[in-house]
Amino acid sequence: MDATIYHNPACGTSRNTLAMLRHAGVEPAVILYLETPPDRVTLQRLIADAGLPVRGALRTQGTPYLALGLDQPGLSDDELLDAMLAHPILINRPFVVTPLGTRLCRPSEVVLDVLPKPFPGGFRKEDGEPVPPR
Repeated sequence: MDATIYHNPACGTSRNTLAMLRHAGVEPAVILYLETPPDRVTLQRLIADAGLPVRGALRTQGTPYLALGLDQPGLSDDELLDAMLAHPILINRPFVVTPLGTRLCRPSEVVLDVLPKPFPGGFRKEDGEPVPPR
């Protein structure tokens, strides 16, 4: 199965999502988006295909979100996208793309929505929380 994950290995949710993909037998293309950020068209497509507003794809914690004034409600989508492109740490993660759709996998179990086969049992997240088979 074709799959792509926009991944940050420093993020536990991103690591769990990647591990869940692999547990399901999917070896995705891994894009380290902090090193290789998506271009504007790709970022817009990821957000739209995931069914999110642009603001819903912004990461606020551990980022320059407040310092850049991105909490201002009057900012346009274009202004928010400009900030995300200039500071990729503002892009929430992980986005996963498969033939079944695109999701921002927060929590990591959201990835199960875009896997084509039942998810096998026996998987535990890094913190030990089990993810039941589906």
